Amino acid sequence: MNDNVGTNTGKLAHATVDNANYVAGRRSFFKYRDLGVTDATGGKMRAQVTSATQGLGEPTGWHYHVCEHQLVYMLKGWVDLEFEDGTKVHLTAGDSLMIPGGMRHNETATADELELLEVSVPAEMKTVVCDAPTGMG
Repeated sequence: MNDNVGTNTGKLAHATVDNANYVAGRRSFFKYRDLGVTDATGGKMRAQVTSATQGLGEPTGWHYHVCEHQLVYMLKGWVDLEFEDGTKVHLTAGDSLMIPGGMRHNETATADELELLEVSVPAEMKTVVCDAPTGMG
């Protein structure tokens, strides 16, 4: 019997608290813990835990990410976001959000302390600053 499902093009990645690897990220006041997924998938996917001990002082500004998908799973705290279609989301611990690549959005506020899991496909996810959608600040 063949238990091999699909094509195995990656390797096992096991991240622990003891082998935490922190990397540079988009915001200087966040800590980004790399979970080893980028290396294990040859850049097909990235997974990291983002944490902060100070709230967002002002909105990030409108931007989008050059990627296929971005998944956010809130572990602790909360974040407020607004999207180009007018949707406003208050993401709290236990909530998840999948943002399609290229969708304009703006983080408008966060809890003083937060922690979230972020996954992107592919691993490289560029951020592009853009104008606010028509009718939105």
